Amino acid sequence: MPPTPRNPIRRFDVLAEYRKQELEEQGAPTDEAKGYGLWVAKVVAARRFGRGTGAGGPGPGQAGGADEPTQRTGKWHALDGQPQTDALFDREVVARMGPEFYSEVFAPSIREARTRGRSYEAIRDAVRRHWRPPTRASR
Repeated sequence: MPPTPRNPIRRFDVLAEYRKQELEEQGAPTDEAKGYGLWVAKVVAARRFGRGTGAGGPGPGQAGGADEPTQRTGKWHALDGQPQTDALFDREVVARMGPEFYSEVFAPSIREARTRGRSYEAIRDAVRRHWRPPTRASR
């Protein structure tokens, strides 16, 4: 039986992984791709919930465009002065769902959807529909 996530899978998680894989496909190292994916997901979440990230940033629902905020700390994009690193991706995305679920189910499912040409918008809800953490009684 495949592993189950420790916590519910969010659209945020799907977007972070989707953008990470896109950047890796373009030749970026995995550590930078993880930081970028996390950064994009946070920028989009901030826009959606009206928090913004500063003038010139993407509008609601936009990420990856020429108008993205470009604050960087070395190789990392930063939000509120905090570098969005691979280690942060691992804590905020991978550890939250569980490393086994991430590597065996989540990342391969996103990769398969991308290989089939599916956009983030087309998969963000469908791909996570059946991924549920175990209930307290079944733990």
